[in-house]
Order: sequence, then C-alpha cells, then structure tokens
Amino acid sequence: MRIGGFQKCSLIDYPGKICAIVFTLGCNFRCSYCHNPELVYPELFNKPIPEEEIFSFLTRRRGKLDAVTITGGEPTLQADLLDFILKIKKLGFLVKLDTNGSNPEIMENVISSKSVDYIAMDVKAPLEKYQEITDFTIEPERIKKTIELIMNSNIDYEFRTTIVKSELDENDISKIGELIKGAKLCVLQKYVSPGKNTPERRGGTRPHLTSKLVHSGQPQGSFLYSDEEFRKFQGIMAKCVQKCTIR
Repeated sequence: MRIGGFQKCSLIDYPGKICAIVFTLGCNFRCSYCHNPELVYPELFNKPIPEEEIFSFLTRRRGKLDAVTITGGEPTLQADLLDFILKIKKLGFLVKLDTNGSNPEIMENVISSKSVDYIAMDVKAPLEKYQEITDFTIEPERIKKTIELIMNSNIDYEFRTTIVKSELDENDISKIGELIKGAKLCVLQKYVSPGKNTPERRGGTRPHLTSKLVHSGQPQGSFLYSDEEFRKFQGIMAKCVQKCTIR
C-alpha cells in the first residue's frame, strides 16, 4: 500500500466510532474542488509511510480505537488493498472504506470478502456530467454498477456529494437523487477550501477551481450555496432516499 498520510484518531470519520485514518496515494479523478490535492497530484506526494508503522501503532491501540478508515486519494487503485484490509481485520478493528466508485470490480471483491463494515462512496455528479466534473473519462455504467453493488451489499453505507455552486445545480441534485434512489443515507457536503497550497489542475481542461477560489481574490461565498439552498437540496434528495443529511 502506498500510504500518504495517517491520522491517529478521529471522532467524526466513522459514524459512532473512534477511528484512525489511512490516506492512500494516487487518484484517477481530478475533481476541481479536491480537498486532498497532496494525495492526488504526484508532484505533491510526500514519501510514503511504511505499512509497518501503521500496524505497529494499531497493535498498540487495540481496545482503545474502534475502527480504521481507509481513504485517499482513491484506495481502490492500490493493488494490495484487500490484503491490507484483512490485516486490519485480524487486529480486531472495524474497517470503513471510502471510494469514488470508479472500480466496481475491486469493490465487488472487497464486498464479497465481507471484510469491510462501512462504505462511503462519493457520487460526484449525474452520470452524464461525470467527465466534466472529474476531468476523467469513465464509462457511466461503472459508477452505476458500484452504486448497485453497495446498495445490495448488506453493509452499512452512505453516498455523499460535495456541492459547489459552479459545478452542480438543482437539476443535477435531482438527477443524483434518482441515481441513488432508495439508498439508506445520502450526505450533502459543503465545500471547504483545503488551503493555499493547492496546485493548478495538471493536464486538465479547466483551471483548478480551488486555486481560483484561494488566489483570485473572489469571495468564498461566490462558490458556495447558502444554508437555505442546501436545505432545499436536502428536501429534493429526501424524496429519493431514506435519509439525507447536510455535513
């Protein structure tokens, strides 16, 4: 596993549990609002953290931590993801896996292994806007298949969508709701700037939105929907899923 970061304790990343967070290096998407660019752009990568350091810490924290969240980047790009998960399970921890849903074959293997306890999938956009939002060419059916795998998995899960005003509108939210219709939980996430070290989008067709936001002098509010608008989106989504929250 190529590990780019490790957070020893979080009270918010795994619902109802105290967890550590493993951040994997590399992502196939280039979302303009990415919150972890240092895990996405190779020129920003730090030296990977050895697995031994992670497992040494986890061994010492048995009985004190409940779970480990594996996020990124995009964890399903890691060839040894399942082996890594199984090692964590052997230590007695719950495992939460975050994914962008682009690799349904990997997710099918992980789900069939019954080795994860919670899955969080980012649903970036309606299927027809995926390439625009992610700056990556992907067959829409791959995203749809991953959604179906998760919903039929008997594993706790959530779908989450980060909403930036220049990227998604009310009609897009309605289409996302239809895409995940019947889901147990949908989380609508407000955009949060990762800071001033975000790079320009490399090799992409649009300038990096976050870089524009941080460096252009434009007020952050010009990229954000109001609380009232978010509540409206929540109402739209609540018609399609069992529960919708705002984060």
